Amino acid sequence: MSAFTVAVLLAALTTVAIGLSIGTDPGGVDVPAPARFAIVALLLGVAQLARLRFRIGTGTGTVSFTWGEAALIVGFYLVPSGWLPAAAAIGVGLAWTLLSIFSDPRTAPEIARVTASLTMAVAVAAVVTSTVSDPYAQPITPALAIALILGGLTYLLATAALATVTLTLRYGRPFGGTLLHAVRHKILMFVGNVLVGLATVTMLGHDPRWLLLLPPVLWLLQQTYGHWLRVEDERRAWQEFAQATRALNQLDEAGVAGAGVVGGLALFGADRVEVDVQRTDGRLWRYAADASGTLHRSELPVTTTVRGPERADDDASDQILVHRLAIGSTTVGALRIHLTASSLPGPRDRNALSAFGDALAAALHDAATHRELQHLTARAAHDSMHDPVTELLNRSALLAGGDAALHQLDHDHPVALLMLDIKGFKEVNDTLGNAAGDELLQCAARQLRERIRPGELLGRLGNDEFALLLTALAVPAPSQSTAAREPLDPSPTASAEWSSPTAAAMRRAREITAALAEPIEVAGVRMSVEGALGVVVAGAGTADMNELLRRANIAMSQAKEIGGSVAGYDSAKDAASTDQLALLAELRAALDTDDQLELALQPAVDLTTGAPTGVEALIRWRHPRRGRLTPVDFVRAVEGSELLAPFTRYVVDRALSVAADWAAHDIDVPISVNISARSLLDPQLPAEIGELLRRHQVPARRLVLEITETVVMSELEIIDEVLASLREMGVQLAVDDFGTGFSSLAFLTRVTVDELKVDRSFVVRMADSPRAAAIVRHTVHLGREMGLRVVAEGVETADQRATLAALGCAAAQGYHFFKPMPADKIVAVLRSLLDSAQAQVYPLRADGVS
Repeated sequence: MSAFTVAVLLAALTTVAIGLSIGTDPGGVDVPAPARFAIVALLLGVAQLARLRFRIGTGTGTVSFTWGEAALIVGFYLVPSGWLPAAAAIGVGLAWTLLSIFSDPRTAPEIARVTASLTMAVAVAAVVTSTVSDPYAQPITPALAIALILGGLTYLLATAALATVTLTLRYGRPFGGTLLHAVRHKILMFVGNVLVGLATVTMLGHDPRWLLLLPPVLWLLQQTYGHWLRVEDERRAWQEFAQATRALNQLDEAGVAGAGVVGGLALFGADRVEVDVQRTDGRLWRYAADASGTLHRSELPVTTTVRGPERADDDASDQILVHRLAIGSTTVGALRIHLTASSLPGPRDRNALSAFGDALAAALHDAATHRELQHLTARAAHDSMHDPVTELLNRSALLAGGDAALHQLDHDHPVALLMLDIKGFKEVNDTLGNAAGDELLQCAARQLRERIRPGELLGRLGNDEFALLLTALAVPAPSQSTAAREPLDPSPTASAEWSSPTAAAMRRAREITAALAEPIEVAGVRMSVEGALGVVVAGAGTADMNELLRRANIAMSQAKEIGGSVAGYDSAKDAASTDQLALLAELRAALDTDDQLELALQPAVDLTTGAPTGVEALIRWRHPRRGRLTPVDFVRAVEGSELLAPFTRYVVDRALSVAADWAAHDIDVPISVNISARSLLDPQLPAEIGELLRRHQVPARRLVLEITETVVMSELEIIDEVLASLREMGVQLAVDDFGTGFSSLAFLTRVTVDELKVDRSFVVRMADSPRAAAIVRHTVHLGREMGLRVVAEGVETADQRATLAALGCAAAQGYHFFKPMPADKIVAVLRSLLDSAQAQVYPLRADGVS
């Protein structure tokens, strides 16, 4: 009811009171008792109609602030205290019936409950007031004022207490806190009510015509109370909005949706709040709670969809507010507010719904993003530790997990590592395709996984290799039957008994190879998986996983060599491997000291003029302990290590340093350096060689890189690109050992070269083998047709030289001409050859030059 309507009613009531009081003595006690009773009932009813409503907590509806204290004080003056409960029952019941009809629908039991509660409060107040003093028709005195104030205070506390009991029973609110909250917000209006009541009694006792001034005053007070309560309500609303949005600051979907439900209950005093969450996988979840605050979660049928923007309010009504939760054009859910029957949404409610809904949508979107990020992170973590083909642990995870398991065991606790290589895997790949190879790996991994026992760790090392760490070796007791069996360890060191950890590990290895041998079907082909399996047994504290893998790999290689399926680690077989490691470490030191590695240079000569056509640079190592080493002793180990790149740069640098000195002697002869196939896999090689050429100021055409037969047979694009870059720089290319491979001719169609070097095996046999002689002759003819230099290698006799000359070979090198010599002697030899060629004197040999 509006403040204007209240003022009109109060004015009408005041006029009636004045009319009834005219011609009577002050106090109006001569007015008939029924009229006074009706006036009091009307006053108590109007006090309920002129109510102000205030919500005092989350999800607890509202309480009404009325003029009940003022009407009660006037009633104490107009009728005996014993009449007031009856007047209250009639007036309050009539007022709440009107409210239920016109503005706030209530059921009959609810009206009865409210009427009974207020009647009880009036009765208690009447008892307290009459106990202190009887105010009926008495002029205002200090004692009477105190009695009336006590009566009003009793009424306030009684009504607040009864309302709090209702809220406590209905919503589970704490009684004490709710009561203090209600009294604190009513205290200002209570003071005004008491003052209005006392003033009205005073005016009735002296001159009722002063009551004409009362309606404007009451209207102003009503406006003041309403403004104060609206300010408090706004403050509370903003505080609850801040708390509700702050509670959304979570990264868990359930937490965000639950906070959205609780926040909706708090902000709108709703009967029920529902938050529908649309997940990226298409599933729809509903989080809901009623005024009791109990949160429920359920999955909606897959046919249920969140309403689009054009239908966002289709479910909305006067009692239901619906807001589509969306980020841009992406729908993440819906927020549905079911208001109480007595609450009608206003503009502020709809604005609050929009703001809170947008905050909830953003929080749900962030939670979904976080969930996806967690999923991706977990997937990335899984992928970083597992092999993508077999889903077994990958090498790094196996090493880390194995080391962690070893550290938890006693130093002497026996452990074993089994390393498995699948035989014929390459043939499956080449014959049936890579998909069949992957299927074979998956079948092998499945068979291995099915046989894993507690205390074992399985992983794929790469390609077709698997490893199994055994930390709980099963060692059965020896028996007559087992003692009579053959030794399970085929290695020379297999002297352990059946009950030893080594024998137990070998038995486990045999079980695994037997299981793998069971027939399987791969790409429609039925086959058996055979494996070479190496076994190493050691104390947990004596070696880490890398060392165990190294030893197991040696054992596995032995199993392949002997043609068996299982072999144990033999330390004697490990000596060569460790010697290679030591050799590489010593070579690294030699590259740094620059006083052990030296070049041996061997010229190639023109078979017609005797002029030098080039010089091949060969590396030698004057090892302080091993003596003089040739490339055969260490180059293969270098090619399989990380020292290859620095070693290659070192040799090219030394060769160009020697060639740079020839310019001072007017010697323009190219120098050749052998390049490994792995070196040509490095895209930085052309840039590094270009830098070395610039540093030594040697023209690129004077550097010849000899390509091995391995490179010729390769068809990797990166090798062709590196060779093309070197050609663009002007570096010459030579094919070494030409004719020994199957793809040499095909290589010449892919890469432009400058020189072909006939392998020494053909040169040595050409005098006795027509086929070897034919290969040399056709190679010479091919080189001539393609405009290439042809150099024969390994010429050791005059007959070989004469035969090459007869076949048309232009140049040759070998011991017949010169042995490899130190760099400080090559200048004199080259100068002599050039001078002799100019004088048309051709020396057949140059003995004594070392």
